[in-house]
Amino acid sequence: MKKTWRWFGRNDNISLSMLKEIGVEGIVTALHEIPNGEVWPLDRINELKGYIEAAGLEWSVVESLPVCEAIKYGGAERERLIDNYIVSLANVGKAGVTTVCYNFMPVIDWIRTDIDYKLADGSSTLFFDKTRFAYFDCYILKRKDAEKEYSAEERMRMADLDKTITKEEKEGLIDTIIVKTQGFINGNIKEGEANPIALFKNLLALYDGIDRHALRENLRYFLSRIMPVCNEYGIKMCIHPDDPPFQMLGLPRIVTSEEDIDWLLNAVDDPHNGLTFCAGSLSSGAHNNVPQLAARFLKRIHFVHLRSTEVLPDGSFIEADHLEGRGKLTELVALFEKADPSLPMRVDHGRLMAADREKGYNPGYSFLGRKYALAQISEVMTAVH
Repeated sequence: MKKTWRWFGRNDNISLSMLKEIGVEGIVTALHEIPNGEVWPLDRINELKGYIEAAGLEWSVVESLPVCEAIKYGGAERERLIDNYIVSLANVGKAGVTTVCYNFMPVIDWIRTDIDYKLADGSSTLFFDKTRFAYFDCYILKRKDAEKEYSAEERMRMADLDKTITKEEKEGLIDTIIVKTQGFINGNIKEGEANPIALFKNLLALYDGIDRHALRENLRYFLSRIMPVCNEYGIKMCIHPDDPPFQMLGLPRIVTSEEDIDWLLNAVDDPHNGLTFCAGSLSSGAHNNVPQLAARFLKRIHFVHLRSTEVLPDGSFIEADHLEGRGKLTELVALFEKADPSLPMRVDHGRLMAADREKGYNPGYSFLGRKYALAQISEVMTAVH
């Protein structure tokens, strides 16, 4: 597979020359400075592409060209926003970048409760604590009727936590769940927001009355609108699975399982309607057999995220070492390498190591942690060959 790396543009603390030195071949990036919903100008795309190529690399994947909320919930601005999206896609295609990763998750992207969970070796990783997330939902966000979505045992654990949790821990949950893991990637809430809870509640309210069926139909409509331009320029649209892959916060999530993936690929049955196979997202759902999913949908997988998780008995999960956990990355690498050696792959969510600290890296996107993971996966690729 082609070794790619998610890079956040010229302001990234990690330079392209650093990536070239460690064997990265392709860059995964976006025009992060352009607000969601606005057209990506062709000259800006070409400028960034030229900058990447001058470093001896290629722009392999756009991740991501964000899908605005109004497209997802079917708001009044939907048609204008899709029209803008089509123009941006055409410009990306004209520039010769033909793989686009996107997601259709309402309001909130990937969710964790701890972005600095200490491991025995001294490094740290990302963690999703089911009880703490439920506490955030019911006690901090105070979403209406949220308690009904949790079991009696979960409600009891929340009540116990309420007796010991500190004000600082509560503030940390707010910052992690709706600010830190969202704001740096075209999120709806940015650092420094005065009242993130109020803003978050307003965003959730946009989806009142939108269930799984309605969100699915909005995705079908979006894909049917953009497929003509994808066919014209050979653009492979790769939807990212929901992270984590189950229903949360009363919002519908529609890319969570084998049944969901089968539905979306058949809803608009076009080879340009494909999948970003994120082994980490899929493995964090105990219902998913990751190697089986990869084998079944192999022909429609156009981009791969390699990371792994371990799921705990209560539904919590932790980011695992890249050679361990439910992701079964060694099996996936063997499958993908034999199927298509040109398939773009990036290692994802590396651990935070001692020398990474104080560098200001985005959560999950440390340099040494991902470099270590890339070395592990490179060794597996060599073994496969």
